[in-house]
Amino acid sequence: MIEALKDDRVINELGGRFKFTALVQHRVRQLMNEDARPLVERNGRSNFEVAVQEIVEGKITLEMAEDADAE
Repeated sequence: MIEALKDDRVINELGGRFKFTALVQHRVRQLMNEDARPLVERNGRSNFEVAVQEIVEGKITLEMAEDADAE
């Protein structure tokens, strides 16, 4: 799973490492605090590993809020 992070394709598709990290952090928080169901098989993996796998498989994406000034 972590091997998938060696390829920058997924990170670049999300818009860079900062956005990737923010998405992973948000999803891990959901898995920990909200008892959200994983979108991939857990198979003994940590919340971090599950979140990364969900991103790699394209099961979750980053949605940016629209700029309030751009009406």
